[in-house]
Amino acid sequence: MQVVPNNSGAQATVKKVDERILVVPRSILFKNIDAWNGFKSLDSLADFQAIVEQHKLFLWRSEVEQDPSYKQIIPYLVFRFQGKYFVMKRRSTASEQRLKDKYTNGIGGHIRQEDIDDKTLFQWAEREFDEEVCYQGNLTVKPLGLINDDRDEVGRVHIGFAFLLEGDSDQIAIRAEHKEGYLLTLKECMALYPSMESWSQYVLDYLLATEGE
Repeated sequence: MQVVPNNSGAQATVKKVDERILVVPRSILFKNIDAWNGFKSLDSLADFQAIVEQHKLFLWRSEVEQDPSYKQIIPYLVFRFQGKYFVMKRRSTASEQRLKDKYTNGIGGHIRQEDIDDKTLFQWAEREFDEEVCYQGNLTVKPLGLINDDRDEVGRVHIGFAFLLEGDSDQIAIRAEHKEGYLLTLKECMALYPSMESWSQYVLDYLLATEGE
């Protein structure tokens, strides 16, 4: 197990500040496809990206956190280097308290209004990656699919756009939202499976089923 420490070397206090974030009405997002629970593999996110771009709204986070009539759009970035995946443990002071102390294999966060500026989902994903981690190396980005889970209060108000980020370096370090980071094989990830957030479990199931294809 390779441990990647917080590069700041100190505990950080997260102060939750209200902000306008990207959402799409549930009725529009699922107009032509039934909602599902789990991971939906896609070769392209173009159709969903078009829906987001055409129907995006920016509403106060405090107004939509408990409102399932909107889906908050979350880039969910899975980093891999030489067959190992970056897994993090969220802080007890994480901004999303419903996920505190959970392990995650997805780097992600809300998209704010100032993040857009005609950027594509790929560009939003790269911006989110740079915000969440320090990384020295090159990346190849490709879409994995969509994550949806309406069975819990977090999942009901979020949808994940998952990307695989293939790196050529193991020089990756976490920032303040997480307190621990590891580069792990899929077998090692399974040991943490019971303590992972549900989205990470869905992604891990998909990766286990498709590794080597």
